Amino acid sequence: TNFKTIQTRINRLRKLEAMEADGTFDVLPKKEVIGLRLEMEKLTKYLGGIKDMKKLPGALFIVDPRKENIAVLEARKLNIPIVATVDTNCDPDVIDHVIPANDDAIRAVKLLTAKMADAVLEGRQGMQMEEAAESEEVAAEDAE
Repeated sequence: TNFKTIQTRINRLRKLEAMEADGTFDVLPKKEVIGLRLEMEKLTKYLGGIKDMKKLPGALFIVDPRKENIAVLEARKLNIPIVATVDTNCDPDVIDHVIPANDDAIRAVKLLTAKMADAVLEGRQGMQMEEAAESEEVAAEDAE
């Protein structure tokens, strides 16, 4: 629900990175540069992982939805499908796609998140292959 706010902070991070790249930091006073670098480090720490995200996610993967209830509520408000590992202490009714699993065991969580990441990468590769095939078809039609 605060996607717009996050995007403004990401734009600020990009602006600071551009300032550093184009040499603006070299002409500013040292104290100001230190403050800007501190701000840039903080923004990178919190927003670095989602810096390239242009739109809301298509789905949300949650481990332990009882603990992450705010994320579940936000996803519900934004109509984002939720995939979650559900233990015996969680309510599966608020989850769209339930994965019955022990969310307390570190090894189980590592295994599930690794498999989920692999599935996402595999799906993206399939999409890239489809896009390549479509562009080859378009090129073939243009050649005719």
